[in-house]
Amino acid sequence: MINRFTALLFCSGAGLLFPHFLAAALPEGVRSVRVLNYPDCLQLFNDKASATIGHQVGGRVLSYQLKGKEALYLNPAEADWKTAKRPLVTAGRFDIGPEFLIPKRDVLWSGEWTPETIGPRAVRLTSRPDDGTGVQLIREFRLDPDSSHLSCRQIIRNVSARTRYWCHWSRTFARHGGVGIVPLTSDTKFPNHYVMYEGRGLINGRPKDPNIHRIGGFLVITDVPAFPKLGFDSMAGWFGYQMKHDLLFVKKYATRPDAVYNEVAGLTISIWYPKSEQVNAVELEPIGPRNAIKPGESAEFTEHWWLMENDYSKDWTEEKLGNLERRISAETRH
Repeated sequence: MINRFTALLFCSGAGLLFPHFLAAALPEGVRSVRVLNYPDCLQLFNDKASATIGHQVGGRVLSYQLKGKEALYLNPAEADWKTAKRPLVTAGRFDIGPEFLIPKRDVLWSGEWTPETIGPRAVRLTSRPDDGTGVQLIREFRLDPDSSHLSCRQIIRNVSARTRYWCHWSRTFARHGGVGIVPLTSDTKFPNHYVMYEGRGLINGRPKDPNIHRIGGFLVITDVPAFPKLGFDSMAGWFGYQMKHDLLFVKKYATRPDAVYNEVAGLTISIWYPKSEQVNAVELEPIGPRNAIKPGESAEFTEHWWLMENDYSKDWTEEKLGNLERRISAETRH
């Protein structure tokens, strides 16, 4: 019979299943913290940055900070997660898609995941298998020892008896009111380099909006657009979000121009910028290509996150954007 003490020593692969009452067992740069009413969250930290990982309601990033400045939006109502009919899920969310084809998946989206440490400043979360999608998800988070670089790797494992065609879909809630910066590439299929979802399944392929500006080789979103959901097919492999408290959130990831991107409009990026006062967030969404995942096989996608100190402004010029791109290239190598 396994007693309480023996359970502390149980290992899964190379990782130690997290024992909430034995903090001394945690690797370098990992500590146990409480966030709202979520106990035993695993915080990855160094001298500059931290990322706090939650497993009770979906496997996600609850907090991401540089020098104490928070990038993510976590709804305070999540404190009622134990009594809510359907738990609220905000902050650093991840998912699988495509959006219009994926079935309901509460096991993955808001179910409890299993956490384990896998090294210094590194955590793995594993979902339960989900019957509706036929997959099990694994997410690994690694914070660099001396920067804000957070590697977010999602593995989609097919646990069903037939091939599955899902893609990576990130749904990060960042703080509202910032400026979206999307680098453009010449292989776009959109006349204005983006599309706008206008509700009831309608997608505007030639949108014009006073808060979305083409400046040189970039699209800049300076305020709430007429409709919140925007889609882009840029193959640049990164985009940024400049927040009002002088924090720039950069996401980088691999793109595959020869692959099928199976969102309805073939997107590589979506930015959801709502008018709602109830959701004080902007959703930053890298989207991966379609994977044909055979039974027993897996597919994966990795996002690389950085936070950079940068002065907030709505006044962007081609020169400023070029300087920022060069700075991002120099400071976000991995």
